[in-house]
Amino acid sequence: MARVRNWKVLYEGIVAGDRVKMGMAFSLIESNKPGDKKEANRLINACVRAKTKRSLRIGVTGSPGVGKSSVIEKLGLEAIERRHKVAVLAVDPSSSISGGSILGDKTRMLELSSSPRAFIRPSAAGKTLGGVSRATREAIAICEAAGYDLILVETVGVGQSEISVYNMTDMFVFLVLPGAGDELQGIKRGIVEMADLVVVNKADGERGNLADQSAKDYRNALHLLAAKTSGWRARVLKHSIEQKDTTTALLDKIAEFWSFIEEREIQQKRRGQQQMTWFEELLKSSLLEKVNALLSGEELKLEELKSEVYRSEISPGTAVDQLIEKIELKIAK
Repeated sequence: MARVRNWKVLYEGIVAGDRVKMGMAFSLIESNKPGDKKEANRLINACVRAKTKRSLRIGVTGSPGVGKSSVIEKLGLEAIERRHKVAVLAVDPSSSISGGSILGDKTRMLELSSSPRAFIRPSAAGKTLGGVSRATREAIAICEAAGYDLILVETVGVGQSEISVYNMTDMFVFLVLPGAGDELQGIKRGIVEMADLVVVNKADGERGNLADQSAKDYRNALHLLAAKTSGWRARVLKHSIEQKDTTTALLDKIAEFWSFIEEREIQQKRRGQQQMTWFEELLKSSLLEKVNALLSGEELKLEELKSEVYRSEISPGTAVDQLIEKIELKIAK
């Protein structure tokens, strides 16, 4: 079946809640074809300008094996009970060599994916820095235009993914395992500083005492950090997928955070910052593509210059200066 590439047709389907059209829209924004890119930009422009009800974007991160998908599924089901529409954007790790990806979140979230009020879209991280798909921001815009008011972005949980997700979401949830408190001396302070909520997951059975100690350790660590500029202080919760009340408590805390940032108009300011970050990232990416296209010209002798740098016949800085001068001359012609 031929893919629909007309952005207006896709946009009308998205606003109407057509999940098939949403799937086509995702395929469009992930395409590298020049014609598709233009249509995708028109589509996303319409989605960004769409007047939809308020939404909360939540980044969920943590080390592999911490149980991110399981927590997201339980949280999504609880949110649906409260009449929310839930979208899950799960970025799967993929091979930097073949580009292959497991894309297994739909199979891991069987119960949530069967709900008509949920939409789950796995996408391969590919070679994108930080393990966050380059189209994740566009995916968020599509989901919001379709009326999903709770957007959960699950990261690979390695490298720079935490920073990438932090810059595109309203709330940052950091999942840890019981016993992680023993590692506080070597803790990644940057992640904890970004976290709005630290969740000690798998806090059940024999791990109950460990979970209590871990939660205590994280509370003590967070107490030493300054409050965020918003005034919100990160909370620490224990969670178990076997205990529904812990999921209820988790969603209650998320609702508390949502009310906090709305009442103080923090969310509106953060959205503006997110849009500017998005703009700057796209600008850098587009400029780099243009520069690479210019550098492919034979008259710039790029490969020859690279060989000189490799042999230490010229410094990298001098080589860059020479290239910039040649590019400027080429543009001026």
